[in-house]
Amino acid sequence: MNIGIIGLGLMGGSLGLALKKFSHKYHIIGYDHNKLHQKDALQLQLINKLASNFEEIKACDVIILTIPVDAIIKTTQTLTNVKEDCTIIDFGSSKEKIDNAIPETIRQNFVTAHPMTGTEKFGPSAAVEELYKNKVMVICNQEKSGKHQTQIALEIFKDIQAKVSFMDAKEHDKHAAFISHMPHAVSYAIANSVMKQEDPQSIIALAGGGFKSMSRIAKSSPSMWEDIFRQNKSNVLESIQTFNKEMQECQRLIEEDKWEELHQWMKNANRLHDIL
Repeated sequence: MNIGIIGLGLMGGSLGLALKKFSHKYHIIGYDHNKLHQKDALQLQLINKLASNFEEIKACDVIILTIPVDAIIKTTQTLTNVKEDCTIIDFGSSKEKIDNAIPETIRQNFVTAHPMTGTEKFGPSAAVEELYKNKVMVICNQEKSGKHQTQIALEIFKDIQAKVSFMDAKEHDKHAAFISHMPHAVSYAIANSVMKQEDPQSIIALAGGGFKSMSRIAKSSPSMWEDIFRQNKSNVLESIQTFNKEMQECQRLIEEDKWEELHQWMKNANRLHDIL
């Protein structure tokens, strides 16, 4: 089975590594507009070969889009003449706009998915073979995908040891804003709060594990996260507003010396880890 991966950064490179273990089953063909990414993907052996042109990717049995949401939407418009049984899988982090943008003539070819995994690193050198292992792979609006395409996608996800969950695209985008998108905004805010102090170096010298954990994802690609925030704008804003209300409540309790209430506020937060 020829699998064409468009985008050879963290997500695409890690997928290539995971699937290359099944050399008897998959032949991985990579495509990336970034020449350095092409070179690195070959040197790191993330793929079996580079596509000589985009038509080679379009001829694959499976096409997987591991590129930003805007690029996914643009690319879907160029795939209207793929072969009838082709399976196209996108890994976009917001799903509703992608789903709405897919041309109707190839909607059954598409499986819209979102792997709930990643790191703060990016590019081919960030690829890790087990990135998807035991991580949730959300498939959205599965009823719009063809039976053959769904079967192929599930087989691939099983091979990379992802745990599949089905969800409506609109529901996914709301949930993703709270558990992924808003935490990135908070991490960027924490980093900027420290960097705007008079002596950030002295503050950072005192930083322990808690600060490093909270600020780690502020190292994530600004280009990628600008795209995510824009595509899921309304849900991201709702999640940030909800977070701000909680911060204001914490501030009020401290200002008013409401220590018992603050204790209970924190105790309520502890309950989150009872369900994680």
